[in-house]
Amino acid sequence: MKMVAHNQVKMLVLSALFAACMAIGAYIIIPIGPVPLVLTNFFVILAALFLGGKWGLASTGIYLLCGIIGLPVFSKGGAGIVHLLGPTGGYLIGYLPAVWTGGIISEKGNYSLLKSTAAAIATALLIYGFGVPWLKIQMGMTWKNAFLAGMVPFLIGDGIKIIAAMAVRKALQSEWDMFIKAER
Repeated sequence: MKMVAHNQVKMLVLSALFAACMAIGAYIIIPIGPVPLVLTNFFVILAALFLGGKWGLASTGIYLLCGIIGLPVFSKGGAGIVHLLGPTGGYLIGYLPAVWTGGIISEKGNYSLLKSTAAAIATALLIYGFGVPWLKIQMGMTWKNAFLAGMVPFLIGDGIKIIAAMAVRKALQSEWDMFIKAER
């Protein structure tokens, strides 16, 4: 019983740490049109790979809740529910199903490069799957223009983020496993 509580606290702290990293990532931006290039989704992918579905979802939920209640954690220091209703709101909401799905893929069985790749790609695609349609609606764009503004410019950068996230996961695999399994 004591071990279970210890692990729950450890995972909650790690979830909060990943949420903080997501917030930091929102400040590292390259403005390119209505949707800026940010590092937040890199940390969402990492959360899926390291925390799995349940705790990755908790981490992303903490991040979004902080922004909704007014902490300046969204891109360009944005905050509040109104930020979720703007052009980038679909990407932000998409973080939830994306991290959960990627995390579920990632946590099945033992670590493998193929599984991590599938998890990272699924996470990125689900972010687009929610973000692009929302951008289309909010900006009154055609589908073509929504894809051109909300996905195409980010594909190379997201490919690099996926590769970097998988490299970080692989490099820290043994340390992560020891830390997670450690009783104290």
